[in-house]
Amino acid sequence: MIITGVEPIPLRIPFKPGNPSDASAWGDGNLPAADSLLVRVTTDQGLIGWGEAFGFRAVASVKLAIDQLIAPLVIGQDATRIGPLMLDVQKKLHVFGRGGALAFAISALDIALWDIAGKAANMPLCQLLGGGAADLACYASLVRYSDPSLVRTSVRQAIEAGFDTLKLHEIELPAIRAARDESGPDAELMLDVNCSWTPAQAHAIADDLKPIDLKWLEEPLWPPENFGGLTELRKGTGIPIAAGENVYTLMDFERLLATRSVDFVQPSPAKMGGISELRKVFPLAAIYNTTVMPHSFYDGPGLLAAIHATAALGTTDSMIEWRWFDLEAIIYGRALGPKHGRISVPQGPGLGIDPDPDVVEKFRLPV
Repeated sequence: MIITGVEPIPLRIPFKPGNPSDASAWGDGNLPAADSLLVRVTTDQGLIGWGEAFGFRAVASVKLAIDQLIAPLVIGQDATRIGPLMLDVQKKLHVFGRGGALAFAISALDIALWDIAGKAANMPLCQLLGGGAADLACYASLVRYSDPSLVRTSVRQAIEAGFDTLKLHEIELPAIRAARDESGPDAELMLDVNCSWTPAQAHAIADDLKPIDLKWLEEPLWPPENFGGLTELRKGTGIPIAAGENVYTLMDFERLLATRSVDFVQPSPAKMGGISELRKVFPLAAIYNTTVMPHSFYDGPGLLAAIHATAALGTTDSMIEWRWFDLEAIIYGRALGPKHGRISVPQGPGLGIDPDPDVVEKFRLPV
C-alpha cells in the first residue's frame, strides 16, 4: 500500500459568541479562535488516514515542514512499514532539530499512518496495539483565565458537566485559591503553570500551594529540561510533579524518569513523534512505577491517538485530558465527548472516527 498524498489542513474554529472568557484566556484577547493542523494521508488502495500536529501559533511552520521536508520523503513509500519509514524520516531530517515544528509534523504523519493501519486491519487502533479498555477516566483541562471570578465560573461549569477532576493553568495564587474554593474539597485539582517559575520561585510558592491539595503540579520550572530541578522540587516540597509535554525523545523520557523527577509522565502524541513513540513510553514508565498521563490538549486525531494508546497500554490510574473549550464546532461533532467524567474509546477501524467533513470545509483556512 503506497502513500500517494500528504495534505496539511489548517483549521481555525472561533469561540462561541457571548462567551468571551475562553477567548480572552486563549493566548491574548485578540485571538478569538483556536487554530489546529490536521494532516490527511491518502494511499493507492483508497484508505485515508488522519493525523494532527501540535499547532496553535505554530501552524504555518508545521505546514511548511510537512510540505517541503516530509511529504517529498514519504510519497511513494509503503504506508504499512510505519516503524522503518518514520525512523528513516527522523534520520534524514535530524539536522534540522529533534523537537519543535518538525517533531510536530512528524507526529501528525505517524498518527495518520497508524489510522491507516487500523483501517487496513479493520480494527480499532487500541486492539492493534494489544488490547483496550472500553472507556477511560478524563479530566477537564481549563485555559488560563487569571481573573478569579472567571476561574470560579469555569470550574463550576466543568463540575456541573460531570467532571470531578480539573486542571488549572493559572500562575497567580488568588486565581488558584478561587478554583479550590469553588470546587470544594472533594474535587481533584491539578495545576499546570507552563514552565513559568525558576526553582527558587517554585520553592517559595510551595507552602502556599500545599493547602490547595493538588493532585499534581505540572511543568513548574523554566527551562523544561531542568530535570534535576524537578527532582529537588519534588523531594523538597512533597508536592507530586508532572511533566513530559515538552520532551521529544525516548532517551530524554528515560532521563526524566531515571532522575525521579516526576510522579506522572506526560508524553504528547502530537508533539513527540506520534503513536510510534508514545507507545514506547508506557513500558518505560512502568519500570519506574510512574503513571502515564498523556498530554492531549487537542480535539482531533491527537486526542484520539492518546485515547487509543492509553486504552491499550495505560493503567487504571491513567487519565485523558479533555480540552475545556466552548467552540463554534468540534472536529468530531457529537461522535466524541465525555460523560460523567469518562470518555468512550471509539470502536471503529483505526482511530475510530474521521473528522466531520462539514467542519473541515467550513473552518479550513485558505492556503
